[in-house]
Amino acid sequence: MSAARLVVWRHGQTAWNVEGRGQGQTDVPLDDHGIAQARAAAARLAALRPAALVSSDLRRAAQTAAELARITSLTVTYDPDLREIDLGSWAGLTRAEVHARHPEIAALAAAGEDFRRGGHGETLAEVAERAEKGFRRAIELVDDGETVVAVSHGLATRVGIARLVGLPPAHWEAFGGLGNCSWVVCEPGRRGWRIIEWNAGTLPEPVLSDDRVSSA
Repeated sequence: MSAARLVVWRHGQTAWNVEGRGQGQTDVPLDDHGIAQARAAAARLAALRPAALVSSDLRRAAQTAAELARITSLTVTYDPDLREIDLGSWAGLTRAEVHARHPEIAALAAAGEDFRRGGHGETLAEVAERAEKGFRRAIELVDDGETVVAVSHGLATRVGIARLVGLPPAHWEAFGGLGNCSWVVCEPGRRGWRIIEWNAGTLPEPVLSDDRVSSA
């Protein structure tokens, strides 16, 4: 197993985060506050001296990664597997709107069942599998002892990291939502990957996440 360190960084705030709308793979940009968050967090992450930087190709993640690239001179590698969950027809809706249109979803979620989002979107299991693959590819970009930063999204990070460390799906909800521009640190242990920090760098602000819409 690689002895590299993986830092997964959630993108900065968007207008849809503030409005409580599920973004999924809709290409929503950062708002002004999100750009400021990314700049502040990038200054802190630069102190980790990352050797590589990879990002989801969605604009909000790419804009976040660009702030770290600017001060480290790293080249950003884009990986579509780090994208957020595909919400299908739910994209742009709030959780209340999803439940109003699909009242059966609340019961499925309460029972802990996985389900396809928005008719033609993804399941949690599908997101977890591709995100884990993206994180593992990111780790391969650096040598032992080095750090790679991967910029992703709230739900994709939560389930992808849970799968990376070997947690069964029934335990994925044990992790709270990630704040905008907070990050997760993972390092290899004797029996596999382990989480060293969760929601690191969280500012004294509420967690604004479309994870709630995705989980419904």
